[in-house]
Amino acid sequence: MHCFIFDIETIPDTEFGRRMWNLDELSDSEVATAMTFMHQQKTGSEFLPPHMQQVVAISVVFRTGDQVRVWSLGDRDADEADIIQRFFDGIQRYSPELVSWNGNGFDLPVLHYRALKLGIQAPRYWEIGDGDRSFRYNNYLSRFHWRHVDLMDVLSGFQNRGRASLEQMAIMLGFPGKLGMSGDKVWQCWLDGGIEDIRNYCETDVLNTYLVYLRFQFMRGLLDDAGLQAEYALLRAQLREYDKPHLNEFLNAWQKD
Repeated sequence: MHCFIFDIETIPDTEFGRRMWNLDELSDSEVATAMTFMHQQKTGSEFLPPHMQQVVAISVVFRTGDQVRVWSLGDRDADEADIIQRFFDGIQRYSPELVSWNGNGFDLPVLHYRALKLGIQAPRYWEIGDGDRSFRYNNYLSRFHWRHVDLMDVLSGFQNRGRASLEQMAIMLGFPGKLGMSGDKVWQCWLDGGIEDIRNYCETDVLNTYLVYLRFQFMRGLLDDAGLQAEYALLRAQLREYDKPHLNEFLNAWQKD
């Protein structure tokens, strides 16, 4: 079984903002501020909806066979189309189980809109049984199927009032959580040229998601205690092998608990 845990980082789609509200004379920063202000006036929330977002990073944990890997798709200079194409290419090749935190509510809708805009094809992802009958009763699109497990959605019992943030869930379970970075800092980090910092942050976020997923599998009885500890050991060994500062920081924070 291939398991593909993923997380995305986004910034305001200022190209859309300029075209939608005739903001051609403004800088990217000013356009984003205007977009946020108008959305807040309309909804009371500063958080822009999925169709107003642009993807700048997708990080994954890939668990397959006796291996676990964590990385960000594409290199630091990859454009949005390349990053998103790589994500859907992975699904096309492996038909993995997708795992996310709030993927149904945010990550996947963003990826849908951006793939539509950028002309990216993803036939395996959109399969619902017409070409492969096994997808009729278990596909990526149904909220209640298992090819995509949105941990936030499932653990809340599919109830909005039962939802928790990944940060709080990770801390509750003794995992590192966020290490000095958060989603609301991504836009300024992008403006400052900090794409590497964004990618590193996304990787630590997806590691938190993976650790929560392992505990979820233990709760379901799909891992026993020995199996859970073996998964932890495998991940720790891989993080040590990478020997990257942000992954070492995550590993050290994890081992303190």
